[in-house]
Formats: sequence, C-alpha cells, structure tokens
Amino acid sequence: MYAIVEIAGQQMKVQKDQMVYVHRLADAEGASVTFEKVLLVDNDGKVKVGAPVVKGASVTGKVLSHLKDDKVIVFKKKRRKGYRRLKGHRQYFTKIQIEDIKG
Repeated sequence: MYAIVEIAGQQMKVQKDQMVYVHRLADAEGASVTFEKVLLVDNDGKVKVGAPVVKGASVTGKVLSHLKDDKVIVFKKKRRKGYRRLKGHRQYFTKIQIEDIKG
C-alpha cells in the first residue's frame, strides 16, 4: 500500500514505515502529524485518485528530528575584474517516519 501525499508544498510517494525528509515543519520532535492532502491511494491494486484530493484519506507520521542538509556553495566570479563572491547555504529539513495510511 502506498499513497501520494502533499507535504510542505511537495508531492511524495510514501509507504508505511518509510523515512521521509521534508522541508522544515513547525511541529516538535516526537509529535504526531497528520497530512490530509492525499492525492492518490493504492491498496493492493485498488487505486483511488482524488480530484484534487481523496476524500476521507489521511497519512499519519511521527516527527523524528529536525536537521540541516549539506552545505551548498554559491561562488560568483568575473574574470580579470577582481570580483569574487562566496556564499553558503544549508537547507533545514524535518525527518518523518510514516506510521499509517488510511483511505
């Protein structure tokens, strides 16, 4: 059984007991979260497609931790002008474990 669910503006295919990394959520670590925007549910070949969401379907998960991704380096240079800029960025993520899919 799997579902396609929208979490924090991104659509993801999730299954039970799967670890998912999503953009930072405001929920505390250890909290249970429920996602109502389920776009598709497949239960052993029985596919339910929403228009735009499947009514009565939900995905629940548990927030495991908040973390940061690897650093992304942004380097700009114009040759022979002495222009160089170096900036770094680390994206914030939330690690979620999918516990149940209803639908």
